[in-house]
Parts: sequence; structure tokens; C-alpha cells
Amino acid sequence: MNPTAGLPPRNAVRHRRVFLPVLAALAMLAWLALWAWARSPYGRYLEHGDWTVSGPAAFLCQAIPAGGVIVPAVLYAVAWILMTMAMMLPTTLPLFNAFDRLTAGRPDHARLLVMLGLGYMAVWGAFGLLAHGLHSAVLALLASAPTLAWHGWVIGAATIALAGAFQFSSLKHKCLEKCRTPLSFVIEHWRGHAQARQAFALGTHHGLFCVGCCWALMLLMFALGTGSLGWMLLLAAVMALEKNVPWGRRLSAPLGFALLGWAVFMVATHV
Repeated sequence: MNPTAGLPPRNAVRHRRVFLPVLAALAMLAWLALWAWARSPYGRYLEHGDWTVSGPAAFLCQAIPAGGVIVPAVLYAVAWILMTMAMMLPTTLPLFNAFDRLTAGRPDHARLLVMLGLGYMAVWGAFGLLAHGLHSAVLALLASAPTLAWHGWVIGAATIALAGAFQFSSLKHKCLEKCRTPLSFVIEHWRGHAQARQAFALGTHHGLFCVGCCWALMLLMFALGTGSLGWMLLLAAVMALEKNVPWGRRLSAPLGFALLGWAVFMVATHV
């Protein structure tokens, strides 16, 4: 689909020269920030490691009331937002394209695009908080159960198997179809009334479907290492292909079999 089809010439030029480069720059900046963070002395924070033990984060944890909870949560939130921007913004380019085309003539066009993005990121932020809570609970369980800690690979294998099995679920494909038809989605849900609030709601609505089709793959980051840029790039590419190319839906089953095979291999090598 040509993202500038149907736009007046002036808006089409603006779309090519402004909108697409800005969105691409945001994703690239997020990747660069993650790359720089991972190679800095504070790279361990991307891995959720010893936030309260040493370094500046430990000082803040002691200096700020309830810092042991607040500081790790803030660091995690920053890392998760960067990860989401880097991995998910490229996959949602068709959504922003469609919305940009439909609102190009409005004087508050830029604000509406920002509200759409904020709504989308809000949903992924909420998912990130849930994932953080689950990850913290698993770490607490491992700390309290030395036997389970010695067999921590079981959790990794289970996460990979869950992601593989979800590739075959009807929920995955229903949500994926919504993500694959962004123009129809925007036309169906955009009414143009209470514009800022509705743009935010549109972003959250689409974000729910995006989380619905990608949550299991995103959980793989906790099994593979949240600071691994290589795995982030690979997963981002897979999700972008699934959503945005005509043959992307054909990836779901092979990827599911590959993940299930990986989980079986992990079990076989540890039993």
C-alpha cells in the first residue's frame, strides 16, 4: 500500500519529508539509547540486576523514601519504554500512516498523532508493569526455593514453549488480523469528535490488539535477556514481518514449531 495514496500533493510531500523520517528517527534513537545504555557502566539495569545493591541506583534507593521500590520501577519503566519504542514503533508504521492520511488536513494534526502514540504506548506500558511484577515474583520464588533456582532453566523452557504454543491460538490470529488492516481499523473507530481523547482511545484500542498478538513473543525477552539487543532486533523483525508483509501470516506456524522444538531441546539436554 502506498502511504501517500489519496493525499493532496502538499500533504504527500509533507508525509514523505516529515512524518516518515520523524517516526524512523524516534525508533532509531530508541535503539541507539538502548545500545549506549547496554554498554555503559549501568548496563546491568537493563537486565534487572542488583539495582539496590551497588552504584547510583543503590544510593537513590537509600536516599529516597520507599526508594527500594520506586527507583527500580522508574529504571525499569524507562528501559521498557525504550524497548517498546525500538521494537514496536516500526511494526505500527501502517497504523500511523493511515491515521496521518485521515487527519492530514486538521490544524491539530500533530497533536492527534502524539495522542495516538501516547495511547498505544500506555497499553504497552501497562503490559510492561504486569510483566515486571511477574518477573519480580519469579525472582522472589527462585530466591526462596534453592532447589527451583538450580533448575531455573525450567522457567525459560516453559516461557519459550508458551510463546510457541500461542503462535497457533485463535486469539493470536484474531488480534493479528486487526493489526494487519490498520486503515480499516482507523476508519471503523475514528469519528473525529473529541479529537484528542478519541485519538488516545484509538491508540489504546489498537495497542490492545497489538499486545494481544505479540505478548508471548515479548515475554521471550525475560527468558533470553532483556538487555540483549540481538534478540530484540530479531523479535522486532519477526513481529514487523508478521504484521506488515503479505506473507507474514505464514511465519506464525513455522515460528511456533521452532519455539516448541527449542523448548523440547532444552528439556532433553537438562533431563
